[in-house]
Amino acid sequence: MRLSRRSEYACLALIELSATQEEGFVKVRELAERKEIPREFLVQILLRLKNAGYVRSARGAAGGYQLAKSPGQITVAEIVRLMDGALAPVGSVSQFFYDHTPIEKSPKLVRLFTKIRDYVAKTLEKTTFQDLA
Repeated sequence: MRLSRRSEYACLALIELSATQEEGFVKVRELAERKEIPREFLVQILLRLKNAGYVRSARGAAGGYQLAKSPGQITVAEIVRLMDGALAPVGSVSQFFYDHTPIEKSPKLVRLFTKIRDYVAKTLEKTTFQDLA
């Protein structure tokens, strides 16, 4: 598994929003500066997170973004899947994004990559943004 910049930045943004949830809405500019995320890219990421129900936004002087759920209810696995798709190293062992691949010709390779998928998925599924904030 390799994370895209989109996943990395989404995780950084959610960690910051988790850590500052008591403060209310955080402006995009402030969030981008704090985590050194390109502003235009962050806007796209936040829109995707908003459409998926992880953050909410408000307009105006007191507006910005904040979590729509408790940080303890959002797992890293959910966000990586939202941003990048499968957690599996190859499509033929993916539970949610299955695709035929050449390794299917070797049951031993399939078992190996299934073990890798399971370890990564379990670790990311049990890690919440509350744990990381």
